[in-house]
Amino acid sequence: MIHRFIGAFPLDVKQFWISDGELEHQAREVLRLKPGEEIILSDGKGREARAEIISYDRKAMEVKILEVGEGINEPKAKAVLYLAILKRENFELAVQKAVEAGVSKIVPIITKRTIKLGLKKERLDKIIKEAAEQSGRSVLPELGGELNFKEAVADAKTNNLNIFFTLGAKPLDAKKDLSGKSVGIFIGPEGGWDKFETESAKAAKFVLAGLGNLVLRAETAAIIGVYETLRSRVI
Repeated sequence: MIHRFIGAFPLDVKQFWISDGELEHQAREVLRLKPGEEIILSDGKGREARAEIISYDRKAMEVKILEVGEGINEPKAKAVLYLAILKRENFELAVQKAVEAGVSKIVPIITKRTIKLGLKKERLDKIIKEAAEQSGRSVLPELGGELNFKEAVADAKTNNLNIFFTLGAKPLDAKKDLSGKSVGIFIGPEGGWDKFETESAKAAKFVLAGLGNLVLRAETAAIIGVYETLRSRVI
């Protein structure tokens, strides 16, 4: 396995120092990578490069670029996850796994039955970055600002398609082709969607979809919902 790092790397420069103490510590002390070993560097915008570690200095790492190209692991649809704010550890888990499954953006939303507020953006940004690196991504997903439900519905109007996951609805159409499109994925809070929210989604022409007859925890629904949306439909 070749380890991957995402950052604002100058991939068009043949050889350079990465002055990032946290990255240097991760590479040298945690992963035990030695000079001469190869790594993948991604700019977080779709480009990546094979690089060789040349040397280490205090809080810096010197690398040589071997080959630059476009990342090939990204889904062919841009998925935006509109996720109701959950308890901290549950929300963080949902974000981590959604990034691994291929979302391009996570938008925290405040719904009628939202209980917890006050997300820690710095921690979520770190979780997103580590999940993107671990899963071999070349695009760093974005964490949007918090929106209330009405604002989220308005924001989603720019998507080609919006899927509103709710208990009791029919499963997604597995034949739907989302290649090259932007799709919104709406996941509700622990207590489910309010009736007004469901009616608002219908009025906005969202596709209502279910994940089976079992009642899933919100973070579980987020993970499965993203996977079900992105799997065979966009590859």
